[in-house]
Parts: sequence; C-alpha cells; structure tokens
Amino acid sequence: MTTSDQEAAGNGAAETGPAREPGPSGRLERSIGQQVKQFRAALGLTASDLAERTGLSKAMISKIESASTSCSLTTLERLAEGLGVPVTALFRGLETDREASHTRDGEGAVVVRSGTRRGHEYKILGTLRHREDSIEPTLVTLTSTSDVFPLFQHPGTEFLYMLEGEMVYNHGPHRYHMLPGDSLLFEGEAPHGPAELVQVPIRFLAIADPHPRHA
Repeated sequence: MTTSDQEAAGNGAAETGPAREPGPSGRLERSIGQQVKQFRAALGLTASDLAERTGLSKAMISKIESASTSCSLTTLERLAEGLGVPVTALFRGLETDREASHTRDGEGAVVVRSGTRRGHEYKILGTLRHREDSIEPTLVTLTSTSDVFPLFQHPGTEFLYMLEGEMVYNHGPHRYHMLPGDSLLFEGEAPHGPAELVQVPIRFLAIADPHPRHA
C-alpha cells in the first residue's frame, strides 16, 4: 500500500515510509497539485481546512500540492468531494495544446471561386491544418450586381449571417430575403447561392461544416 493509500484510508493516520516521488516527468503529479491548490485557494480554504474536509492530513495535502507524492483513486475522490468539483476537474492541467487560427481584421486568405472576377470575394477566416473535420468560416463580399451568381453544393451544413447590404439567397427551390442581422442555416447538399443582389456592397459570414455527423 502506498503512502497516499494509507493516508486516504486512515483518516489522517501517521504516514509510514517515505512519500513516493513523482515519475520521470512528474507531469501528472504537478497537474493534480496545481489544480488542488487553485481550487482550494478559490474557496478560501487553508491546507488544514481541506484536510478536515477530506479526512487527509495537512502533511498529505502539502505533499499533493507540491507534487511530491502520487494520489490513489481514493485520495482523488476525497479531494474532489472536499473541493466540490468532479474528479475530472483535477486533471484539467493535463490538456495538451490545441491548434487555433487567429485572423486579424483585414487579413485572411482570399480564394478564387466561381464569380470571383465579377466582384465576388471569398476570404477564408481560419483553418485548422490538423483537423479534417474543422468548420470553414468565410467572409463573403459581393460588390457587383452581375447577372452571374455561382451556386454551390457540398455535404454537411452551412450557416450564413448577414452583415451588410441586401440580397435574395437561393437554397434549392426556396428564396430568402436577407437583411443585416438575418441568418440562415441550411443543408449544403441542395444548390445554394445568391439569387439577387438588391443592395451592394453585400457582406455576410458563411460558416460551412462540410463533414456530416453520423450517430
């Protein structure tokens, strides 16, 4: 039985033997210790207060927070109950870095699509290179009342949010009169695109999720 098991089972009983040191990286111990300390501080508790709440000794609380010992499952459960958080909250620090895409105002990759030469601009606002299921946010700007309106079809869904101007938007056999503040959510398999540019310039945010979700 490890030192932490004896502490958890003994309701603050004296420890026997040296505390088990963290593994080669100590990442798990440091993460748990940091979370325990942060939650305890947020509740305004001292180490003695938390010890009383959990049935662990103050020495054990200090060892956990300093990452000088490993917690048993029983100890983790007691800590979570004493802090009023789910056990999983004690592992939040283990979350790895995740990719993000930050696009500043005026930036973004302009892509060439049907209608681009007729005053239709499609600016990609962000991409996640390592996520094949990522959504595709695009800022669409239409500055010409050309009679040529490209239609698109793709798997999944798409969401439009009108920012400026006025247009009629086609989705399959349906037509939607779009004004600033209006939004439209639709299935992408049906042909869709601007049908009539009533007042230019027109700007709208298009967020495509071309990857169907299956139950």
